[in-house]
Amino acid sequence: MNWDQVEGKWKQASGAAKEKWGKLTDDDLQQIDGKRDQLVGKVQERYGIAREEADKQVEEFTGTCQTTCCS
Repeated sequence: MNWDQVEGKWKQASGAAKEKWGKLTDDDLQQIDGKRDQLVGKVQERYGIAREEADKQVEEFTGTCQTTCCS
């Protein structure tokens, strides 16, 4: 699954994102609204990690979203 597909199914994907990053709030997920850069920024902020690491985690999430987001 690519990010455009994740963004198109953000309502389903946001549930999987919340499971993966439990520190993200419902408000965070609503504000992100499927925007990849905002998700990277929120993961970076909430977990206190480098942008590169947050980007890597979001990339992994995107790759696994086919089975976890839309099953």
